Amino acid sequence: MRCSRVCTVLGLCAAVVGLLGPPAAAQERAALNGYVRDAETGETLLQANVIVEGTSRGAATNNDGYYTLRDLPPGPQTVVFSYLGYQTRTEEVTLAAGETKRLDVELVPADLQTEEVVVTGEQDDISEQRMGVDKLPIATVTELPSVLTPDVFRSLALLPGVTTASDYSSNLYIRGGGPAQTLIQLDRTTVYNPTHFFGFFSTFNPDAIKDVQLYKGTYPAEYGGRLGSVVDIYNKDGNRRETTGGLSLSSLATRGYIEGPYGGSDDDPAGSYMVAVRRSTLEPLLAALDNVDGLPDTFYFYDVNAKATYNAGPNDDLSLAVYGGRDQLFLQPGDGQEFDVDYGNRTLSADWTHLFSDRLFSTLTVAGSRYESTPVFELGGTRFTQTNEVSDISLKAGIEYVPGDRHTVEAGLHASRLTFRLRNTFDGDETFNQRLQGQQAALYLKDTYTPASDWTVRGGLRATYFSEGNYLRLAPRLSVTHDLTSAVQLQAAYGRYHQFLTLETSQLFTAFDSWLMTDEGLLPSYGDQVALGVNAQLGNAWQLEVEGYARTMRDLFELDPFLPDAAGVPYADRFQVGEGRAYGTEVLVRRPEGRLNGFLSYTLSRTERRFPNINQSENGAPQYYPPNYDRTHELTLALNYHLTDQWRVSGTFNYATGQAYTQPEQRYELVDSPFSFSPGVGGESQNVLVSPFNNARLPPYHRLDVGVARTGQFFGIAEYELQLQVINAYARRNIWFYQFENESDGTLDRNVTPQIPIPVPNVSFSLTF
Repeated sequence: MRCSRVCTVLGLCAAVVGLLGPPAAAQERAALNGYVRDAETGETLLQANVIVEGTSRGAATNNDGYYTLRDLPPGPQTVVFSYLGYQTRTEEVTLAAGETKRLDVELVPADLQTEEVVVTGEQDDISEQRMGVDKLPIATVTELPSVLTPDVFRSLALLPGVTTASDYSSNLYIRGGGPAQTLIQLDRTTVYNPTHFFGFFSTFNPDAIKDVQLYKGTYPAEYGGRLGSVVDIYNKDGNRRETTGGLSLSSLATRGYIEGPYGGSDDDPAGSYMVAVRRSTLEPLLAALDNVDGLPDTFYFYDVNAKATYNAGPNDDLSLAVYGGRDQLFLQPGDGQEFDVDYGNRTLSADWTHLFSDRLFSTLTVAGSRYESTPVFELGGTRFTQTNEVSDISLKAGIEYVPGDRHTVEAGLHASRLTFRLRNTFDGDETFNQRLQGQQAALYLKDTYTPASDWTVRGGLRATYFSEGNYLRLAPRLSVTHDLTSAVQLQAAYGRYHQFLTLETSQLFTAFDSWLMTDEGLLPSYGDQVALGVNAQLGNAWQLEVEGYARTMRDLFELDPFLPDAAGVPYADRFQVGEGRAYGTEVLVRRPEGRLNGFLSYTLSRTERRFPNINQSENGAPQYYPPNYDRTHELTLALNYHLTDQWRVSGTFNYATGQAYTQPEQRYELVDSPFSFSPGVGGESQNVLVSPFNNARLPPYHRLDVGVARTGQFFGIAEYELQLQVINAYARRNIWFYQFENESDGTLDRNVTPQIPIPVPNVSFSLTF
């Protein structure tokens, strides 16, 4: 039955592709296709722009660096290739009637230390910026000041619409959604706990990363499974020109990488490889501070990224990518107290890209992802353990077909098997043991239609089947782009999204986070998103992006905190179901290139939730409340300035509305409490604080980070970069949370726990050879 359904959908896709076939007259037109690569390394460039001057023809490379242009007029043509951070290249080609020409192009990285960048063509033309999509140059991650180590997620959090919960968490909260609502992929493989250092920063080593794409909302049909957003990360393929490497030392960790070609000849290698490793270097510091109470006896983390590519022919590329990372903490804060926390991720993906013809491009990915966490706590001789495992085995297949100058059709299949296991023990007795397994299958069809040179319409439909509950859901997507002028674009987008998973987060460590899934009687979450935007090129150097968005979140499910004992309770009845909404406006002004480069972002937003038994009105109906990551205002300024060819200064400033928290308003005494630690003791009482949930705000958050960097030659054998940075330069004591305690005289004492309270220096030294 399932096979017949799949065959029917594929047959429908083929019929649609056939209907979109080119008219006979178009056969005398010409076509151009190929790959766009980095001239220094041979890495493919994703979403690079390709424009034929004097025509309405233009395209962007796909996520494999491939482009195709159809219906070009015969004769001499001027083709312009551009990509952020690279010199624009112009190629003169002559096309014969009916000819399909292969044109692979390499772009030279621009020298960002000079004000002049080579640009060919009209300076005021604006390349299309997709609705809700941001690309993060890896140079931004490594050049801006960072807490202890450069981090992809903390750099993403500088963008409008993106925030983190605190200085001590790198989890992303995007357009009002929590971390569970963001799909995070590494080389098309889902990563389920992308954090190190208990959430302090992400698992993604910037030395290994080639490209980071952030879909903040209204993301296209090729992605699914999350209500909110997508972070799509790609590892480097490896340098195809020469063997290179690097080594970086910092206050927290040491990083190293090596990449290069292998096999074949110098001009035509058989493939390339990349290996990047990172490990913490805190052990000497911990040993020197061995007598300081509260510090861990053992702490380390590491991660390894590796990727190999093989060119099986001019139309076939194969790649294999692996990742492994782990955190280990052992802490004895006092007598009879022991904390042993161990968690980590492993991923593997194998890709095959094949070019059937200049019209048809395909990708096939087999991937696996595994997350495991095994924290152990011992308090007063009582031992508590938790085993949390996630396994994801998936198959992804996609095709991209260009039947003519007006349509680009994409279709694909995604099938996966998910296994979640959570087991708890208390004092040697098993208290919880649940193993959940579900199969998921999705088909999508997408068409990019260009009815005129100044209009682009993208329509898509995604159908998803989830075995636990036998849920079948359809999700339409639509976006429209209109070039109002050569420098101004207007955009609108809509999408429906479904999510079959939920994440229970811990206030202690991300090692305690656990994934759960929908089931019969527990409906999957769903929501709608709509966005409007305008993009403008302001002269030759500045860009302006303004977007407004609104989204709904329905059938949100999470474990019921008011359920005293889940033993014997049916799975679906263990959850409470609620809803949410979010809306806002984002403004981004940036100068991506030049001696002075950077951006200014501002977000005005609101996100709210509503669940049973929380903030009930007089008639018993639940009321909306802001989660603690709601920010009304958020402003970020990030700048780099090249003083000379060797010296660079940088800085980031962030201001945000204080997060919501619960301020006690009433207090009463509970006598003979059943929740007392000493039940049965007559006359025992507890003081209970009562107030509406998240009814107050912490003071505003603001922080300045500054840095200076010096580059040069290291004894003629390598290039070096020395970075000196100060985090929280003016010692702002931003509040993390309040703790409330009852005093003996009946008063309520409020204690403040700050975030990073003092200026924190950071030193790093990097070599590139």
